[in-house]
Amino acid sequence: MSRILPGASAQSEPLQPTGEFELTQKDFLRIAKILYEDSGIALPDSKMALVYSRLAKRLRALGMQSFRQYCEHVSGAEGAGERMTMLAALTTNVTHFFREMHHFDHLRTEFLPPLLESARRGGRVRIWSAGCSNGHEPYSIALTVLGLMPDAANHDVRILASDIDPNVVAFGRAGVYDDAAIQPVPAELRRRWFSRTAAGHSVSDEMRALVSFRELNLIGDWPMRNGFQAIFCRNVTIYFDEPTRQKIWGRFMKHLEPSGVLYIGHSERLTGPAANQLSLVGTTTYRRT
Repeated sequence: MSRILPGASAQSEPLQPTGEFELTQKDFLRIAKILYEDSGIALPDSKMALVYSRLAKRLRALGMQSFRQYCEHVSGAEGAGERMTMLAALTTNVTHFFREMHHFDHLRTEFLPPLLESARRGGRVRIWSAGCSNGHEPYSIALTVLGLMPDAANHDVRILASDIDPNVVAFGRAGVYDDAAIQPVPAELRRRWFSRTAAGHSVSDEMRALVSFRELNLIGDWPMRNGFQAIFCRNVTIYFDEPTRQKIWGRFMKHLEPSGVLYIGHSERLTGPAANQLSLVGTTTYRRT
């Protein structure tokens, strides 16, 4: 599949001549270039219709007359906020509790028991959910921890949940989910670690104490100084081109402790130098060698 990357040639023919707004190939390439530079996400040319349908709503909201005008806006200093809104509009957050259950089975049966035993003796446990979306993944990790160690919040056990999109970070931090969202959570965990409110099902104080939500761009600066024993980065790098993907894997290696585990998505594969530092120990589950 071809990808639109910075430096690609541009033409000016309208791509949506019968639409409400004219979207030229030059406009599309400008949008793709901004998205790539800001987030590392590469837009394939097959996403032209998606760009039109999702950003046409933004043009209406801003009272703009053309995609050319929108491109000028997001390219300027005054459009910094809209650039983030554009990113949120063009990315889809598909997630649910305990997605790809085999990772949580491995976490519960193989990985966490010795770490939590160490935590009971004063040890430190750190897990990173990179690309946490609306919080389902880090809270699934927290539920797995609490299932083994109900008083984990009283020990040095913490989960970092990061995402580039401030909207999903705020959603996860709020920690309130509707009936459909919590259906994958086992009934016993639902009863113990969620409380029913007028807004929905709210995560417990114990879960909140374990998870810290932060805005973080995976192609930007990483402020973390200490390492992690486990990193979840699942179905995130599928939006990157190969050079960016390899760079991200390599950066993870600098933050993954010896014998640490990296969990990746079912449609992803490790490539580049990082692949030589990891051994497959389960389905899309890798341990640092």
